[in-house]
Amino acid sequence: MNADLQNVALHAMWAAERGTLTFPEIIGKLLETGFEGYAIDYRRETATYYRPDDDSVQFETHHTATPVAPAFDADALKAAIHEAQTLAPGYTYKGFCAKAKAAGCAGYLVSFPGRRAVYFGRSGATHTEHFPGS
Repeated sequence: MNADLQNVALHAMWAAERGTLTFPEIIGKLLETGFEGYAIDYRRETATYYRPDDDSVQFETHHTATPVAPAFDADALKAAIHEAQTLAPGYTYKGFCAKAKAAGCAGYLVSFPGRRAVYFGRSGATHTEHFPGS
């Protein structure tokens, strides 16, 4: 992957972590440059951005002290997702990540063609969140 595309992905990750762009804005920037999705791995603390030709780039994400809980609590995860979608007062992406991990979320995959995010736990339990309007 060329350096320009790598920088687009890196800046998308930084924008999420710093709260400078919303989720829809980040998706728009990634779509504009031909990305088809990304995956966040909370246990390895990585973000991987994918292109349709199977090229990808991976970066280390921020560290949170919250471990991934052993049990997957879909209701707690849905509450954290709702805060993110509504940009609830005090919402931050880093706070979202801590809440997701506390809810047993080990990571998630965002698919632009599928218009969804699939969250998964240690046991393989999943929660699928369709993009608003899907």
